[in-house]
Amino acid sequence: MAEICCGFVGDSDAAAPVEPSVKASRRRRLDHRSFSLAADLTASPDDTSRKQRKLVPSGGGASSSSSAPRDCQNAVENSRPSGGGANFVGQEGEVGDSVANESAVRPEQSCAAPAPKFGLTSVCGRRRDMEDAVTVQASFGREGTSFFGVFDGHGCSHVAMKCKDRLHEIVEEEIRSYGQENSIEWKETMERSFARMDGEVGDWSTDEAAKATACRCELQTPQCDAVGSTAVAAVVTPDKIVVSNCGDSRAVLCRNGVAVPLSSDHKPDRPDELLRIQAAGGRVIYWDGPRVLGVLAMSRAIGDNYLKPYVIPEPEVTVTERTGDEECLILASDGLWDVVSNDTACGVVRMCLRAQKRPSPAAAEGSPASEAAVGSGSDKACSDASMLLTKLALARHSTDNVSVVVVDLRRKSKPGKP
Repeated sequence: MAEICCGFVGDSDAAAPVEPSVKASRRRRLDHRSFSLAADLTASPDDTSRKQRKLVPSGGGASSSSSAPRDCQNAVENSRPSGGGANFVGQEGEVGDSVANESAVRPEQSCAAPAPKFGLTSVCGRRRDMEDAVTVQASFGREGTSFFGVFDGHGCSHVAMKCKDRLHEIVEEEIRSYGQENSIEWKETMERSFARMDGEVGDWSTDEAAKATACRCELQTPQCDAVGSTAVAAVVTPDKIVVSNCGDSRAVLCRNGVAVPLSSDHKPDRPDELLRIQAAGGRVIYWDGPRVLGVLAMSRAIGDNYLKPYVIPEPEVTVTERTGDEECLILASDGLWDVVSNDTACGVVRMCLRAQKRPSPAAAEGSPASEAAVGSGSDKACSDASMLLTKLALARHSTDNVSVVVVDLRRKSKPGKP
């Protein structure tokens, strides 16, 4: 872990004068590290998407959207996490300084049901446009159930934003169609939800609300057939973790210190995906990596109508039973996973969670004020973990947007038990 920390310390840190107050000195060092990291990030004016290549086939086929910078103002949420911390709010066109931390549920959500603590960070990074979107529904559907989603757009941000706004609502509608929770067929439920989401994205040009907030690519290509998004979503219940993945974002579970991948990236050269694409009549062309028809660097996504049936919206679903040994769940876009391994990511999060002291049995039975402080601390630990993973990805020269969600799955100790 020392090697990770050293990556964020500037040369001037070692020569900083010692202040009388230890806390003040520590605060000064942390502030310096954050701003120095943001200052080092620069964007190349010729930067283009690594996920989607412009395709101009003979005969006048479909092409991807323009490479001109798009309006990403609505693609980044900015909120202050509980427990403090600095947020870097970027303006349109700025790169590397747009950070969003979210550690609170929406005001209309009920807090009666116990929900896992979480933290998230989403940054534009070295890209000109912010095309990632993240959603957290801490109180979702049935009691004690939460929904987390990370969506990595390509071509533009509006499909990812549509998924952020609607996918959890669709999943909740599908869940409510079952009478009892133990009767839910999770695989079929999530597959139907993703299919409905893909259908709504396909009807984008007939959506009046979408027209009212049309982005620049919408004005250029009214049907938006060349825009899509990956989607990795997790439904966390008291006894299950249901992960649905479509694309190359990823979900990783940390259990007893071991990283357990709950999804598999949908890359065009994955043997089963390659066979499926070829069986549908498509081709995988190697152009700066394997791409479907030489264009898209993933084999499954929501949207991308111009690449159907080679690129499909069908998710792979895993249902993991909770045993009480789970420590955390990490959902992130490929901006993290391209440069950080599963084991390293879990190690960073475990380090942050261990740094936050667990409540003692006496504190669990204490005053409401002490319980509020414990909850706030747990949220801050998750936010710190997501921020540290994001900084690690940028320090390792990730060239993509980076979005990370960290969920604390540790069971709270009961009074009188260790």
